[in-house]
Order: sequence, then structure tokens, then C-alpha cells
Amino acid sequence: MLEVKQVAILIEQHMQNAGFPAEPAGLYDPARYILAAGGKRIRPCLALMCANLFTENPEPQIPVALAMEVFHNFTLVHDDIMDNAPVRRGLQTVHEKWNVHTGILSGDAMMIQAYKLLCQADAAYLVQLLNMFNNTAMQVCEGQQLDMDFEQRVDVSLAEYIHMITNKTSVLLGASMYCGAIAAGANESDAQLLYKAGLELGVSFQIQDDVLDAYGDEIKFGKKPGGDIVQQKKTFLILKALEKADAGDKALLLEIYQSKPTNEAEKIAAVLQLFEKYHIKSEAEKLMQTYYDSAIAALQQVAVPEANKKPLYEIVTAVFGRSH
Repeated sequence: MLEVKQVAILIEQHMQNAGFPAEPAGLYDPARYILAAGGKRIRPCLALMCANLFTENPEPQIPVALAMEVFHNFTLVHDDIMDNAPVRRGLQTVHEKWNVHTGILSGDAMMIQAYKLLCQADAAYLVQLLNMFNNTAMQVCEGQQLDMDFEQRVDVSLAEYIHMITNKTSVLLGASMYCGAIAAGANESDAQLLYKAGLELGVSFQIQDDVLDAYGDEIKFGKKPGGDIVQQKKTFLILKALEKADAGDKALLLEIYQSKPTNEAEKIAAVLQLFEKYHIKSEAEKLMQTYYDSAIAALQQVAVPEANKKPLYEIVTAVFGRSH
């Protein structure tokens, strides 16, 4: 079995170009730019590790793993345009460095390239892979639309929020694990267990992101805490606080959260004070643990020797443990 570091090196070596031609540079340079900007490479690493569960040599499945990362980065290019975000991974976003038209077209090219990479898989598994990939791509779009819809609403429920982050974030983690396994010859039962593990891990990952945004260390995580509060984003923290708060505190919290103060630090502090009153961080950490435990339980049911799952457990634990 390949170790986590070996998998990461393999992915990075092949990610350098990801099959994009040199010309026209105006189309392909932005794609290479965002892929070279780094990222955790969680999705392709999970795909290749899951392939390695069912084959001693997972290198033929590298194009499938790369497809997941290219698709993920395509969504980031378009999300940044929709959010009018100036920075991604410490660098200018594609639409800022070039322009919006370039961002749209290069993003489209990345999505098509993801399909081209996926189609390098063994033809015997291609229908299964394409079905999963197409369903996932549509769900990611649905999740993004729900996220935008929620910005205009004050009555979003926690169940709606979990559904949204499952679509926007989790399904691609699940699909990466499923496709890596299927491409290496796994049966549908084991592949579905890996898909479930990815879904549960993704929800835990996103709730953790909400916590890190409010409470994370600026130096360690590269951004000032409280950004979601300033932008009035619907996160687990605010939705849980609104669910738990008494009528007076709920009204106060809504008033503060929806305000646009000149002093952002005061707004963040006031919101966090109410979060602390209702133990919201603890609530989030408990739910993160629940989803993480569910992911591990699904992995344990996959019918391969437990020793072979060690690298997969390592990366799953690393994802969960990034705030610890």
C-alpha cells in the first residue's frame, strides 16, 4: 500500500500540467495558474487511496483522481466570480488577475478537461464513473444555488443547511472516493460505503470550517477570524444559535448579525458573546464528531483488510484533526 506522502507526491507530479495544451495561452494559463496555486489535494488523494484498496498499483487511476481536482478547481474559479472574491490561496483570483470573461471560459475548459481525464478510465467502468460524476456535478451546482438563496433568507433551518453543504462540499469528496474505487475494480457495495464515508467526512469538514472561521488562529489559517459573521453568511454556528436562543436573544442576534457596522471587530465580539452564552462552539464540535465517527464506521465496513486502510484512515483523521 502506498503511504500518504507517496500518494501526495504522485498527485502533485501529475498535477503540474493536468493535460492542458500550451495554446491558446489566454484560455489555458488561468487553469494552470489556479492548479499551481496549491490546495490540500484532498479529493485526488482520497481517490487514489481508495483505488489502492483494490489494486496494488493505483497509478492507472491517476487520471480519475486528477479529474476530481480539476473539477473542484473549476468550481472555485466560478464561485470566486459569483462571490466577487479578490483572493484565493493567498493569490489573486483568476477573474481579478485576468478578467471575468476569461474566468468563465477557462473554468468551462477545466470542467471539460475533467471529463477528458475521467474518460481515460477502463471502459468497463466508464458508465458507472460518468453516472456518479454527472450526478455529483449537478448536486454541486444545486448546493451553490442554495447557498446563494440562503443569503436572502433569515429563516434557514439547520436541516436545510446540512442539505446545502452536503451538496456543495460533501458529494465531491464522496464521489472522489467512489470513483477511485470503481476505477480500480471495486464492487458497488464497497464503493458505496466509501461514498458514504466521503459524504460524512465532508459535512464534518464544512462544520469545522465554520468553527475555524469564527475561532481559528489568523496566523495558522491565513485569514482573520469572523469573516462569515461580517458577511452575514448562514453557518452552522448562527443557525444553531438562533435555534437555541430565547426570544430576546434571538432578536438581538439577528439585529447584530444583519447590521453593517463601521467597527467590524465589535460586531464579531458581540456575536461570539452570544455564541458562548449558548455553547455553540461545543454544539458544533459534537456534531463534527458525530459525522466523523459515521465516516469511520463506513470505512470499517469496506471488505478489505483493515491494515490496507491505514493510509486512508490517516488522511481522514488529518482532515478532521486540522483544528486540534
